[in-house]
Amino acid sequence: MNTCDELEAVKEVVNRYIEGSYKADIPLLKRVFHEDARMAGYLGKDLLFGGPEPFFDNLQSRPSMYENGDPYRAEIVHIQVTQRIANVILYEKGFFGSAEFENHFHLIKDGSEEWKIISKTFTTL
Repeated sequence: MNTCDELEAVKEVVNRYIEGSYKADIPLLKRVFHEDARMAGYLGKDLLFGGPEPFFDNLQSRPSMYENGDPYRAEIVHIQVTQRIANVILYEKGFFGSAEFENHFHLIKDGSEEWKIISKTFTTL
């Protein structure tokens, strides 16, 4: 694939993350994260470390933002691809109504030639 194709492939993974978050579609989210993915960041003043499972559990425990009609918006503000690695910055507003996040994703093209999120670092704004 050429660089433009790789940029589009990475963007598609992040768009699936956005859709999965908005609709609380846990199976979709599990497909975009690598099985060894890690997450770390600030939820308010609380510093969190671990895998994506608590994020999945939190989404699954609530009605989806889609069903609630929450005014969720997400914008990819940066994508960089270097061969088989990528990084993306995503801003989210209206997460479950009022939360705002800046997310930094690292993606890797794994052995199956699919792009997967390997890490997510985040902070509330």
